[in-house]
Amino acid sequence: MVLLGSLLNALFIIIGALVGRIFKNIPESMQQTVLSIIGLVVALLGIQMGLESTNFILLIVSLIIGAVIGEWLDLEGKFNRFGQWIESLFGKRAQKGTIAEGFVTATLIFVIGSMGILGALDSGLRNDHNILITKGIIDGFMSIILSSTLGIGVLLSAVPVLLYQGSIALFAGVISTYIPSEALDLFITEMTATGGIMIMAIGLNIAGLTKIRIANLLPAILMVGILVAIIFPFQ
Repeated sequence: MVLLGSLLNALFIIIGALVGRIFKNIPESMQQTVLSIIGLVVALLGIQMGLESTNFILLIVSLIIGAVIGEWLDLEGKFNRFGQWIESLFGKRAQKGTIAEGFVTATLIFVIGSMGILGALDSGLRNDHNILITKGIIDGFMSIILSSTLGIGVLLSAVPVLLYQGSIALFAGVISTYIPSEALDLFITEMTATGGIMIMAIGLNIAGLTKIRIANLLPAILMVGILVAIIFPFQ
């Protein structure tokens, strides 16, 4: 089953989010301390991913152009409005912004990264789901932590994860046919590095050190693909 890995990844996120809600009543001071630690660890993960880049000019240009496009489209606002719409369906809000913040933060953390792409390609091409299952376990534990502090909105991130990875798995054959493996490797490397900068920014936001509109940086991932397509024939 081509979508098995993606389905399991989404399931682990849902289970982790539900388990995390068990620990929602921890003291506020402890919650703030834990949230700061989570933010710093996530930022460290982002730095580690960002250092994988082999072309920092491509990284910078992708992020700058992506940020301009994202601000113009107001992607952050659209993400938040979607989360707030979900909140309205529940009628009563336990805490303003909880679902929106949890959804946006968790989605960006779980979607960005090389494991999702590589795992989905393996699922689609070889029916091998080991990478996505491993990613799912990691995401599940992260989901417990995020849900305990950011709220049940973390659970909703399972939907974009399933759609994103499932789409790659379904179209893996087409991707491998039309994109040379070297170009795909370059894209994954630079996409991981670009995503790492976003992950670092997410961590700093979680720790309360910055207020960067992360969702507005998402077009940078598309720009990485465009720039790789442009420069690859000249390498």
